[in-house]
Amino acid sequence: MRHAHLATALALTLGLTSVAAAAPVPASAEKTLAAGKAWVTVAPAGEGAFIHGAIDIAAPPAKVWAVLTDCAQAKRIIANLTVCRVVEKGPGWDVREQVSQGNMFVPTIRNVVRADYTPHSRIVFRKTGGDLKAMQGEWRLEPRGKGTRVIYVNRVAADIKLPAEVVRQGMKADCGKVLVNLRRAVTGK
Repeated sequence: MRHAHLATALALTLGLTSVAAAAPVPASAEKTLAAGKAWVTVAPAGEGAFIHGAIDIAAPPAKVWAVLTDCAQAKRIIANLTVCRVVEKGPGWDVREQVSQGNMFVPTIRNVVRADYTPHSRIVFRKTGGDLKAMQGEWRLEPRGKGTRVIYVNRVAADIKLPAEVVRQGMKADCGKVLVNLRRAVTGK
């Protein structure tokens, strides 16, 4: 597992455009996923973190895709999200603005990303504006029998005035909740 994180960190350092290509779901995650739980790791990456997560959803990729790409569904998936709107759109891509409500420890964060879409299989995103220092990653949808494995990777850096380990633990918990909420939004369970 440590080697997977080192390979991912190297890929990010070299500026590879597909961070997910360097981050397959490790065999050690299969037991967690088979138990119906979200699997998430968060590792240091430069001045930020590398988030890697997955969940299995009992629905075809097209159904997962429909929820994942719909701004109107975003508040069901991301608990503290107050705004999601498409500000620009073209063939196979869009630019979205999202605002997450802060609290006494984490500021309100405005995030603007460009997302490039390969329907029903991949969303590659990168920061184009907003408050984050860095953000680059992707969502992958892999068919698994009658279901879908959703894989999320993101290299992110934010200016949060808390110890880095505390921020990473918060990211891990939040990513797990987002994956479970995505499954609930898709399946109703």
